[in-house]
Amino acid sequence: MRVGTLLFDDVTVTDFTGPYDVFRAARPLGVPAAVPRPLFAIFTVAEYDVVHCNGGLRVLADHRLDDHPPIDLLVVPGGFGTRREVDNARLIAWIGRVARQAQLATSVCTGALLMAKAGLLDGRPATTHWASVEWLRSAFPQVQVQTGVRYVDAGQIVSSAGVSAGIDMALHVVERLHGPAVAAQTARQLEYDYWESARRGSAAR
Repeated sequence: MRVGTLLFDDVTVTDFTGPYDVFRAARPLGVPAAVPRPLFAIFTVAEYDVVHCNGGLRVLADHRLDDHPPIDLLVVPGGFGTRREVDNARLIAWIGRVARQAQLATSVCTGALLMAKAGLLDGRPATTHWASVEWLRSAFPQVQVQTGVRYVDAGQIVSSAGVSAGIDMALHVVERLHGPAVAAQTARQLEYDYWESARRGSAAR
């Protein structure tokens, strides 16, 4: 499965590196991490070649918006940059088009605001960072905003709360596509002990 991760200036680093590491570490059950048999092919996509993340980290994107491989699973992260990008018509149109063509579209943190602006969350349950819940509610009243959950599975759209919750969301996607044993193996490889408690009662559908 081809995972396209969107990047933009002032993106929160863990919002995209958390899911990136989950999908990178996912292997068929019993296959060691050192064996090159990944379940996902991951790449980054941005409007410009160099992305300046929150905190000053610079990342070189793999592809541009108008030149990237097909995307089966879209990851839209958040960060302070969403306050600007929510009014970026080109980016919002790209998110809407790619998400509707993908098998799954996911958001982390305020990436949900970009998904909502693209019309992808209309009439759907979704979540975001706790500090941006009211922003999502007021700006997009058609979204069924969920609180107190790490992620929300609404079928073709899966959203998560802020920052580290993106790891839980990505592990949930691995579990949904490849089963709980593969998800548990992936969490163990990452030494992410929180997964077992996060998955109990955290997903809404």
